[in-house]
Amino acid sequence: MDKNQATGLFLISALLLVYLFFFSPKKDEKAAGKTPPATTAATQAPAPAAPALAPEAALDSTAGPAQDLHLTNANLDVTLSTRGGRVTAVRLLKYKTFFGQSLDLFDAKSARMDTRFRTVDGKTVKFSDLNFQAQPSQAGGASVLTLTAPVAGGSIVQTYTLPANSFEVKYDLRLLGLERTVAQEPLTFSFVDQVRQTEQDLKQNRNHTTINHYLAAGDQGALAEASEKPEEYKAAGPVKWAAHKHDFFVAGLIADQQPFAGGAFNSNVNLADSSTIKTLSSTLTIPVAEVEQGRGQYRFYFGPNAFNTLKEVAPEFDRNVYLGWGLFRWVNRFVVLPVFHFLEQYISSYGIIILLLVVLIKLVTWPLTYKTYESQARMKVLKPEIDQLKEKYGDDQTKVQQETMKLYSTFGVSPLSGCVPTLLTLPILFAMFQFFPNAIELRQQSFLWAKDLSSYDVFVKLPFYVKWYGDHVSMFTLLMTASTLLMTWQSNQTNTAMQGPMKTYSYLMPIIFLFVLNSFAAGLTWYYFVSNVITFAQQAITKAFVDDTKIRAQLEANKIKNKDKKPGGLQGRIAEAMKAAQEREAQAKRKS
Repeated sequence: MDKNQATGLFLISALLLVYLFFFSPKKDEKAAGKTPPATTAATQAPAPAAPALAPEAALDSTAGPAQDLHLTNANLDVTLSTRGGRVTAVRLLKYKTFFGQSLDLFDAKSARMDTRFRTVDGKTVKFSDLNFQAQPSQAGGASVLTLTAPVAGGSIVQTYTLPANSFEVKYDLRLLGLERTVAQEPLTFSFVDQVRQTEQDLKQNRNHTTINHYLAAGDQGALAEASEKPEEYKAAGPVKWAAHKHDFFVAGLIADQQPFAGGAFNSNVNLADSSTIKTLSSTLTIPVAEVEQGRGQYRFYFGPNAFNTLKEVAPEFDRNVYLGWGLFRWVNRFVVLPVFHFLEQYISSYGIIILLLVVLIKLVTWPLTYKTYESQARMKVLKPEIDQLKEKYGDDQTKVQQETMKLYSTFGVSPLSGCVPTLLTLPILFAMFQFFPNAIELRQQSFLWAKDLSSYDVFVKLPFYVKWYGDHVSMFTLLMTASTLLMTWQSNQTNTAMQGPMKTYSYLMPIIFLFVLNSFAAGLTWYYFVSNVITFAQQAITKAFVDDTKIRAQLEANKIKNKDKKPGGLQGRIAEAMKAAQEREAQAKRKS
């Protein structure tokens, strides 16, 4: 590793640290600033139940007591109450929490839905104040529940349909015979959701929880996930869908006919209350004409935050799976996910799938790796000439750099050729940092000592908390760090051009990442450990094809060819800049 390649490594590491700073979950800060987060331990007890929402007014006793009814298929158990004719609880039957409990997306104690409208005489009618009459039925293999409540000479009719093997509940809302009673202003649907911890890492669970929405105009947006301050957003136009994203699961409402007239969304975090990791609240307005004229068709989605499932639900609904932004999302969506899903058809172990994913990526990027190694070989061959320049010009660093650039031009060597191929692999590197913590495919998938590849592995539980490190030892992170340090040592042994601070820095970065990545997904650190091991093998194989004697002959031929050629392009501009700097320095010395 020469000086130019070390500079490239420095830039890559700096970019990675900046990326992690802005896009990784922030640490929860305790009010006292002393107590470590107790919820990061792998052996942690399940979080206590969230505090109940404020009690509602009692129903009119003449209507009879409210009853709970269920719509059930292979995926969902949806509880509906005759009070308000609304969904009060959803259990995902094929999933468990990290602590082995049934996975309730929400229930009557942690969430509440309600709808209200205003009458022409200014009164507010809330569905939750009404007791609906229920009529269950079956239609085409789907479970159907129709709930009806009389109001002011008319009625409110809500119909819920749960198809077999689906995560979607169809919802039809109608106001019958109320045209002269209801004011001509939108109905308001509200959903308050006190999200509870379901995953090992409360911090990740909280920082991956948010409200996403999609406007009818085609704009997708979200509340800031990692913010510890109240977040809110009011949609400026009609809304096609809104979704409460709970890390790996989603509770969403989609408009099938006309979009919602508008929407307002907010989230709050109370760091002192570990029973509720975040409180989400959505308010959607429904055009009154749509429900009066039988066009109030909507769908609830209660299910996993899985890309292939969500992309079939509604336009851009797959945005609930965060795969990074821009180019990084493109890499994950069109490269990493297809390969990953192809491999999982034939292999049951996700640790092995990750290993094979590394192998495929390394094979595809091998030409770039070969270019980097070839550049290292050229710089190594030129080292005697560079040492002569240093000896000749001594402490005149400007002259040394100027003559070095001239030497590069003479031998046809680009000082950037070693780091540019590495920079081209950055999109894959950054994409992986978003793929592994957000891939539900890895959730609760064990491998070796890791219980959950979507969260950190706990090889040793520490009896104390270490600032910036945590209260556990991630063995995959240790292996990744050790292999990176070994690679750095090997590189420094063979490339003696790196001296002084740059050599020290090359060892410092792996140590920094030991702390940064200790609480990242085990799938990610396992990926990079395997990547380092394969890189060792690639270097050994590539070295057999790179002959220093042949490279020297090629450089000598370039020297003859470029004998009278002036540096051009970037090298020329660098040389001119160095020359100008040298002249300014000389002028300053003469004046002094």
